[in-house]
Amino acid sequence: MFLRFLDRFEEVLISVLMALAVILIFVAVVHRSSLGFAADLVSWARAHDMAGLQGFARSIYKAINSIKLTWAQEACIYLFVWMAKFGAAYGVRIGIHVGVDLLVQNLQGTAKKVMTIIAMSGGMIFTAIVAWIGADFVYHVYKGGQTSPDLEMKMWIIYLAVPLGSSLMCFRFIQVAVTFMRTGELPRHDHGHVDGLEDDLEVTK
Repeated sequence: MFLRFLDRFEEVLISVLMALAVILIFVAVVHRSSLGFAADLVSWARAHDMAGLQGFARSIYKAINSIKLTWAQEACIYLFVWMAKFGAAYGVRIGIHVGVDLLVQNLQGTAKKVMTIIAMSGGMIFTAIVAWIGADFVYHVYKGGQTSPDLEMKMWIIYLAVPLGSSLMCFRFIQVAVTFMRTGELPRHDHGHVDGLEDDLEVTK
């Protein structure tokens, strides 16, 4: 039950972070383009001595310029950082991380199992160390009271992505290693597979 909840939470969190980043980038681009278009329209109306259009374009420019999105770039960076950290844990769970497994694939039996466990243990140790160092760093940032320049958000909240994401990634390495020791199977992701496509095909038959 807990694992199913964790899996679903992980997927929803990554999807929400990605959606927010895409929407924010789209809004920022539209805002910037609209501002440039309004400025060009003011210049064009002035050049053609169209006072009414010039006044309208100037009011539109002022209205758009009053919407401040200077924080959008910073917010997108933080969203992608969180998405990357939790996406890495998701990658371990479904087996999409890039790896050099030529040696392991050519081994058989016990040797293959031992090498796989060693590789999994390396991932566990590394992510555990990153999580520990990240937690210590977050603690010191919290004590320092630092805030981000544009969002004016507490930096320790933003840096939480490192210990939380690394801890989840470590847990996923442990989960994969335990499953491998029990079943001898590792998660494999078919890059040609599209989630939900089989269900749609079954419905249309």
